[in-house]
Amino acid sequence: MVVLSHLQTCARGELEMKHKNIMSSTLFGAAATVAVMGITTTVAMAKEPCDDFGECKVIIEINATDGDIGFHFLVDGDDLVKVEVRNPDGKKIFKADAKKELREQFMTETFVESAEPLCWDTGDPEDDVEDIVTLEEFLERWTPGTYVFKGKGDEGEKLTGETELTYLIPAAPSGLGFDGTKISWAVGVDLGNCATEAELDDLVTDGVLPTHPKGVTVDAWEVVFEPDVDDGDPLGQLKFTIRVAGDIGTKAVTVPPEYLADLPDDTLAKIEVGAIGGEDNATFTELFDICVNEVEGCGGDDDD
Repeated sequence: MVVLSHLQTCARGELEMKHKNIMSSTLFGAAATVAVMGITTTVAMAKEPCDDFGECKVIIEINATDGDIGFHFLVDGDDLVKVEVRNPDGKKIFKADAKKELREQFMTETFVESAEPLCWDTGDPEDDVEDIVTLEEFLERWTPGTYVFKGKGDEGEKLTGETELTYLIPAAPSGLGFDGTKISWAVGVDLGNCATEAELDDLVTDGVLPTHPKGVTVDAWEVVFEPDVDDGDPLGQLKFTIRVAGDIGTKAVTVPPEYLADLPDDTLAKIEVGAIGGEDNATFTELFDICVNEVEGCGGDDDD
């Protein structure tokens, strides 16, 4: 996934990432794209007030390529000393208290990303099948409905906010490609390794899902182009990332040539495209093994 998660970007009101400036399809082309080099941020949409909080959100996020699924939440407020989250049954699922130095300086944004267990059997003996959480099992675990955020300010004031978790999960983008200048993709019909189109048909028939993912409206597409390097490599901070409107006709984004030119020769890169919809639920698809500024090749041992 992107260094800052999809949900974190949704919470940024200024130049802070995983998300959102919904751009018109008329803005396509290199002059309209946003290159993010040296930082992991992009233009974000204005915060959505959440009662007493500046922002609160709960979402489902799926990586359709890796086949994993997670529950993410975020709450943002001023000078907080305590934060808790309750599920639709009123049960507390998270609590955080500021102590010692943090109590003196307070909390503001609190973002939590659950572990993301595999939702399918990869066949790899190193993967414990007992740890697999299928889509249906995940949905049984996380009840849709109203999640309540509670907080306490530095002067003892109590804050409350509510947000909705839905089972409206957009289908995974398909057909990712890169022709050297443009990233392209197509509308998908399934959730990749987490669920086939037929399996999703069954979940809809059985009443587990209210809507088939291929029928969920995509509000925005998130597109990321980044060097595929080890964690900690400074090159990993050189990213191009942008959001475009979900209803764009031609699903393609031009990567600025200046950004590509600044990458070293033989840079191995990857692409990630996310479909965002259903109260900001997100499904991402990845494409690997892209060689940028190829001179000797990015394969390493390919010639052996």
